[in-house]
Amino acid sequence: MAYPKGQVLIVTEGEGFYQEKGKPAQALKKGDVVNVPENTEHWHGASATSTLVHIAITNYNGDENVVWLKPVSDAQYKEVDKR
Repeated sequence: MAYPKGQVLIVTEGEGFYQEKGKPAQALKKGDVVNVPENTEHWHGASATSTLVHIAITNYNGDENVVWLKPVSDAQYKEVDKR
């Protein structure tokens, strides 16, 4: 996904990952805040052994607030979630 005006993620519970296209994934835990730049392809989600609860703050650009991209493949996810 990509947001034309960026996004802020605030992790309130659990553990997971955030990854921008072409960059290493970052582990997420309760209390982490991620500022996603405008039009940055990325994904975020829970780890295989935990839930991930977060607040997502997204601004609109006119009527557009998100561009949905292809889902993260099982192979991509397993590469990140090696624990």
